[in-house]
Amino acid sequence: MRDVKIIDARGPRFGAFITAPVLAAIFITGSVPLLLWQTIVFLIGATLGPSKSPYAYIYRKLIRPRLKGEGPTEDSRPPQFAQAVGALFSIVALVGVSLGVDLIVSVAIGFALAASLLQGIFSYCLGCELYLLLVRATSRSRKRSSVDTPYFLPSL
Repeated sequence: MRDVKIIDARGPRFGAFITAPVLAAIFITGSVPLLLWQTIVFLIGATLGPSKSPYAYIYRKLIRPRLKGEGPTEDSRPPQFAQAVGALFSIVALVGVSLGVDLIVSVAIGFALAASLLQGIFSYCLGCELYLLLVRATSRSRKRSSVDTPYFLPSL
């Protein structure tokens, strides 16, 4: 098993607070530059990890120093997977833009916006939950279990 990176669990929620208005602006205006920006943000979070995204940098530099005490932590793999799901929706929206099919753009951005709002408002990460479901399904299919670590999350 690879080393597990632990992140401040409030960071992804803060990122969702920024992502939601960006996605809403894209949904309303159809701004391709904003869509490209958000796609890049998602891709950075998906490839380098959620703690390396531009929104995480803002959280670390401006928000975290103002918070008192230690915050909750979490495994970085579910939020990283959620960033990959967001990147997938953004890429689908970019394909819709290139094909001139507004419905594809609206649906893809709408799904990403809904997920971002759930994370930002209720701290419920749909991508994280999807990751956990996939891990459970693949673990059962391979009949793997770990008695030592009940929170065993293999990489997908």
